[in-house]
Amino acid sequence: MSDEQTRKVIEQFNQAFQLHDPGLLKEILAENCRLENSGPAPDGTKHVGYDECLQFWSAIAGNKGMTFEVEDVWTAGERAVCRWTLRWGGGPKDFVRGVNVHRLENGLLAESFGYVKG
Repeated sequence: MSDEQTRKVIEQFNQAFQLHDPGLLKEILAENCRLENSGPAPDGTKHVGYDECLQFWSAIAGNKGMTFEVEDVWTAGERAVCRWTLRWGGGPKDFVRGVNVHRLENGLLAESFGYVKG
């Protein structure tokens, strides 16, 4: 898989959160998708399978009270790393910075691990 193909999938993933459009996730998740979220500490939560991952991410993407800002994206073959900021209010402490480490399989998002600065 080329870096450009991977970048397109990750851009669509990020747009789901930026545009508050969970529908953008439906065609880019693999059936065996798995994700690990950073919270609650120390180990976060794990979600396995298309339905679980779609449900988890859809809840975040559909939340119009949050703003997702992409800082940078790196791609290398079927892998990508995205640095981001998530804001949920106007206060100086109403945000968190984090990173997602993604792996694609056959052009679909197969793994995503999210980490935040704590």
